[in-house]
Amino acid sequence: MFQTWHDLLFAHWPISPDALRPLVPSELELDIRDGQGWVAVTPFHMSGVRHRGFPALPGLSRFAELNVRTYVTLESKPGVYFFSLDAANLPAVWAARTFYHLPYFYARMKVDVADNDVADHEVSYSSRRTRGDARLDARYRPVQAVQLRPKGSLENWLTERYCLYTVVDRRVYRAEIHHLPWPLQDAHAEIEKNTMAAAAGIELPKVTSLLHFAKRLDVLIWRVKRIC
Repeated sequence: MFQTWHDLLFAHWPISPDALRPLVPSELELDIRDGQGWVAVTPFHMSGVRHRGFPALPGLSRFAELNVRTYVTLESKPGVYFFSLDAANLPAVWAARTFYHLPYFYARMKVDVADNDVADHEVSYSSRRTRGDARLDARYRPVQAVQLRPKGSLENWLTERYCLYTVVDRRVYRAEIHHLPWPLQDAHAEIEKNTMAAAAGIELPKVTSLLHFAKRLDVLIWRVKRIC
């Protein structure tokens, strides 16, 4: 699949591995940094969503998405594990659940972008899952210029991951993901309401989250393959 991601916020919190372990399938190894696991709440919106060989279809190729994720590894290959993915597109939710075995949910979402200039690019983001109490209301913006984060840095470790994992009936699947390095900017966010992690059984610590913004990224996602 081809996708372009826009106005993405990484909001990361450190989490005790002991708290994460019961929530991640035992077939996957938690990826730990300096004794901590990490959880991210990541709102963005997409355009140009299409399968290889097919054009982008009006009404199906552009929508908002919001995920809650942590970091795992298998066979020495680091990747992303999703607790949930919310999208404002019912066909996309169905397709991702059916073909990628991912925990997608339908949500009512609204994204407004004020883009007067590079220094005033503010995103207002609202998402409410149609079933259950999973909600995000936030405003965020970049506060620094783009920096490509060096290998070995925490920012690089958190974001430069080129596959996702999912587990169904103890069978592990992996999908390869390809994109250029993240064009990260330090960010500021005002989060008015956030129950996304709590809906997955995660209690976020009462510390300031680590915030990064990316204005645009073109992404290729391959079909999932069973690993074991």
